[in-house]
Amino acid sequence: MSIEQNYNLIKRDIPQNVKLIVVSKYQSVQSIQSLYNIGNKCFGENRIQELIEKKDKLPLDIEWHLIGHLQTNKVKYIAPFVSYIHSIDSLKLLIEVNKEALKNDRIIKCLLQFHIAKEDTKFGLDLDESKKIINTEEFKSLKNINIVGVMGMATFTSDNNVIVGEFKDLKNIFDYLKTDFFNDKLEFKEISMGMSSDYKIAIEYGATMIRVGSAIFK
Repeated sequence: MSIEQNYNLIKRDIPQNVKLIVVSKYQSVQSIQSLYNIGNKCFGENRIQELIEKKDKLPLDIEWHLIGHLQTNKVKYIAPFVSYIHSIDSLKLLIEVNKEALKNDRIIKCLLQFHIAKEDTKFGLDLDESKKIINTEEFKSLKNINIVGVMGMATFTSDNNVIVGEFKDLKNIFDYLKTDFFNDKLEFKEISMGMSSDYKIAIEYGATMIRVGSAIFK
């Protein structure tokens, strides 16, 4: 099947309240444009340089999601246009995003990334670290970032029980933060979890955003 057909099958298969982020890393501008032409305007990239190169060759109204690890010295390159940053894993990074967003007269939507997998190679906060960040005066002073939810990546495994447990953990983290810190904030509603191999499980356990690439570009 074509990438357009793959996209349409997945789009029809997910609830309307779940946002499909098409992970377009390593994909050509032409492939991205073909999905844009059939209605998808939401794409996710992992690498800053690749994102910048593609962005300049594609329609201006694409909603770009940075879903990969972000170094503070790279924030300035994406701050003028990125819609969401999913990979916030430190107060230092939040401060830098806020600084660059202010320079560009923007408010950037951010998700706190949590380490829910058994693999040490993945980035992310634990619950205690996130609470310490949220309780700082520095965090409370940031006016050009908007924390809208949480993100996590499950272990790369064929054991669905492991994946379910990790997605449950992220949902519990979201619920705790929502209740204790963001109860009066309507924008704090996103749970970004689930990829090509496990997005159906993620939706079952509360995902509002799924990041799907290889299931579309296969």
